[in-house]
Amino acid sequence: MNRLLALLLASAAAAVPLAAQDRAAGGEPFDSPTFSLDVKVVNLLATVRDGKGRLVNSLTKDDFILEEDGARQDVSYFARQTDLPITIGLLVDTSVSQERLIEDQRHASYRFFEAVLRENEDLAFLMSFDSNVELLQDYTDSRKLLSRGLDELRVESSVRGLHPGPTGSSGAVGTALYDAIYLACDEMFRGQVGRKALVIISDGNDSGSKMKLDQAIEAAHRADVVIFSIRYFDRAFYMRYGQGVGVSGALRRISRDTGGSLFEVTRRNTLSGIFDKINEEMRNQYSIGYSPKRDPSIAGFRKIKLRARQKGLKVQAREGYYPNAI
Repeated sequence: MNRLLALLLASAAAAVPLAAQDRAAGGEPFDSPTFSLDVKVVNLLATVRDGKGRLVNSLTKDDFILEEDGARQDVSYFARQTDLPITIGLLVDTSVSQERLIEDQRHASYRFFEAVLRENEDLAFLMSFDSNVELLQDYTDSRKLLSRGLDELRVESSVRGLHPGPTGSSGAVGTALYDAIYLACDEMFRGQVGRKALVIISDGNDSGSKMKLDQAIEAAHRADVVIFSIRYFDRAFYMRYGQGVGVSGALRRISRDTGGSLFEVTRRNTLSGIFDKINEEMRNQYSIGYSPKRDPSIAGFRKIKLRARQKGLKVQAREGYYPNAI
């Protein structure tokens, strides 16, 4: 925890990416593409749904239209991703507003890792966040180690109101949501290759983060991470403080911009059920690669638009990238 916080507080630009973890031997389920070292390739993970919200996993390269800053691009690599290795990060909100929800979060997360993590193929890490950000389990393919990390989830204890002060203040209570996303993407994911997904469980409030929302999203773009957000809030807690029922705008934007989805826990839509949907979505993605026609040395964020030729299909994919991050 201290090392992560020190990196954040020192400088956003000074975060040191972790070394890439070795994947198990055995190869890909299909031949991986090869590109010349001097060719820049932008990779996209896309999910497609029909008008009824059902996943569509039978499309081909010719069924998509791809544009960068309004200019049509040629797809140089295309595959349907069903069983390729994936790197997953789970961020759990342990601020005081989640006290009555933490046990459900813990047990649903146990089940999620049991379902999604394949030993010797996938990797996962676990972080919690309240007024601080803590790494509870570094990269591992062991469900047992991740379960031990989940056992360590603890809700911040002292309550001094909903927005008591900035992160790091003595005795302060807060929710460093943006800090947690930034650290997960910049410190944990940037050294990784292949498919990467971050799952967040939170009510969506941020109180006291050093990072701004835009900085957290930029870190996700630079690390090429798809973010799935789960809005889970305790209505009674917010009513007690006269504060409505939490917010979803930030979580919605984070997920939309990175090509992920936002879910909300309700009586009918349980946390365990949502985890099942995320698992299904991650196993039914399209992988699309292209070499930008525009000079890659020109800096600045570039907008990507990916759509299906067939009407009525909705495509989820990240909304852009930074050339110096590929």
